Amino acid sequence: MAVRLPRPPRFDVYAGLGGLLGGLLLAWIGLGTWTSRGPLTLFDGTWPVLVPLVVMSGCEVLRRTAPRAALLIGTAALALDTVTQSSLATILMFTDLLYAAVLYGPPASARRLQWITGLLTVAATVVPLAVWRVPQALLIGVVVGVVAYGPASTGWIVRNHRDAAEAARLRAEQTALLAETDRVQAVTSERSRMARELHDMVANHLSAIAIHSTAALSLDDPKTSREALSVIRENSVEGLAEMRRLIGILRDAGGDREPLPAPTLDGLAALADGARANGLEVTLDAAHDAVPAPVELAAYRIVQESLTNALKHACPGRVAVTLAQRDGVLDVAVTSPFGDRGGPRAPGSGAGLVGMRERVALLGGVFEAGPEESAGGRMWAVRAALPLSEGEPA
Repeated sequence: MAVRLPRPPRFDVYAGLGGLLGGLLLAWIGLGTWTSRGPLTLFDGTWPVLVPLVVMSGCEVLRRTAPRAALLIGTAALALDTVTQSSLATILMFTDLLYAAVLYGPPASARRLQWITGLLTVAATVVPLAVWRVPQALLIGVVVGVVAYGPASTGWIVRNHRDAAEAARLRAEQTALLAETDRVQAVTSERSRMARELHDMVANHLSAIAIHSTAALSLDDPKTSREALSVIRENSVEGLAEMRRLIGILRDAGGDREPLPAPTLDGLAALADGARANGLEVTLDAAHDAVPAPVELAAYRIVQESLTNALKHACPGRVAVTLAQRDGVLDVAVTSPFGDRGGPRAPGSGAGLVGMRERVALLGGVFEAGPEESAGGRMWAVRAALPLSEGEPA
């Protein structure tokens, strides 16, 4: 099957045509040829010069599409040119073919051409000087160096610069791709953090509002309705404060509103009191020393979300909240009665357990949630082990 060469670039076609027209012009006006070449000139006259000129101009068209074949044919044309009156245009086009073969050819061929032209230049310098022993013999080496080694070394230098520029471009693209990947990951991480904060801050209060508003609407008792409305108002105010804190976090440093401080483990008692006001029987046992701020916030949010889930899903009974510090780990456990119910007392998004698991994973801890058997019956337990080595205690 015949192999079709790619279409030559337009510049190479123009280069070949320009070399042919330039050689013809120089031959017509009597320039660009050596009229006295001595005994090595086998064919005198202008017309024999045109044969290698035409062949060399055709090779110029193939200087990029088939650089090795063009150089091989061009070398034969140059050999033929040496036995005529020789054309300057033919020699110049050969130097371009050699340059193109090093620049566009395979790397192995480019290295070999460097060595071959270098050895030819040395040989053309040393051998004539050793044979004739006259300084003028050095001119042969100079001519060979200009015609052969000069274009080859120039092509090698340009090739190295081109390869270095391509490698730099690829590194820049890779760096930009990595930077974009990091940016996307940072945005995703920040969106997840905002989603966790928003869920943990608002879900507890909105669940209490939904439950007590249902009670206020379903019971025709002014006292019960008043108590339910009081709880609704209290949770609305607290939820609004939490929303303001989140907005404060999102504001820039130059904003006109300072963000409210993040909740701490000292607020667990108030969190338990709020759960009791919402109808839960809560016991709190929090024995711990000072812990790093990230661990403190994660433990608070886990307890808050667990109480919210107990408010929506737990059966009547005691909800136990326990915090204990041991061997560089803060253990958090929340257990609530687990049994069959007709459905949750308030709708939920189902993202609570996911958010708690993500918080613990960010700190390198261990998280477990699920039903378990105990002496008091079947319980739903949320347990988290938060390492304290992520930062210094506050």
